[in-house]
Amino acid sequence: MTKELFDPLDNKELERLDQLLFDRVDEDAVTEGMDEGVLNISELDGMLTAIVSSPVMIMPSQWLPLVWGDFEPEWENEKEFTDILSFMLRHMNGIADIFIEHPDEFEPIYLQNEIEGEAHAIVDDWCEGYMRGVAMASEEWEAGGLEIRKLLSPIQAFSSVSDWCAHDAINEAEVEDIRNAIIPHVREIHAFWLARREQNIPSAAPFQRAEPRVGRNDPCPCGSGKKYKKCCLH
Repeated sequence: MTKELFDPLDNKELERLDQLLFDRVDEDAVTEGMDEGVLNISELDGMLTAIVSSPVMIMPSQWLPLVWGDFEPEWENEKEFTDILSFMLRHMNGIADIFIEHPDEFEPIYLQNEIEGEAHAIVDDWCEGYMRGVAMASEEWEAGGLEIRKLLSPIQAFSSVSDWCAHDAINEAEVEDIRNAIIPHVREIHAFWLARREQNIPSAAPFQRAEPRVGRNDPCPCGSGKKYKKCCLH
């Protein structure tokens, strides 16, 4: 890995990662009944945002198989794999840093669709990725109770969890209202779980830790080289 794991990705690196996610599933592949995994950078950005906002730590060894689904790329060599893994870890750490240092500047990576020369955000892929991340620790997320369910509602509305119900809204203005609620709700979700992790406040329903607690100043178990308090704690 040629760069530090907390350096933000540049546009060229984002494009390379996006292309790999799309190309790994051959257009002639039989995908019926199979998990295609994460198919673009927007969906990956959503999933990693949920992971860094999670009530519990989720290790790369847990989430990486969900990225590939049943279609892990055929790597040309070890360097290609380590480069791509580095891209994902750096992007995840970048999201975490934004939430801690400048939460008001957080912006999802949405896809864009141009209609009559005007760009329109497509949020479905991002929301689908976010809900993939939530599903990895669903019981712990449910422990957030009614408040978390309300905060998740606009994200769910643009995902398969709700059968994309936002698109059944009465008019475009209502769809836009739901879409505009996503970003502030995502910021609130991160703050909600961060406060409970830092203060060790029990959730509405307790859950068991499978591993010993990591100290705030200990090296982060994700392997980033940063202290836990500056990495996956957030």
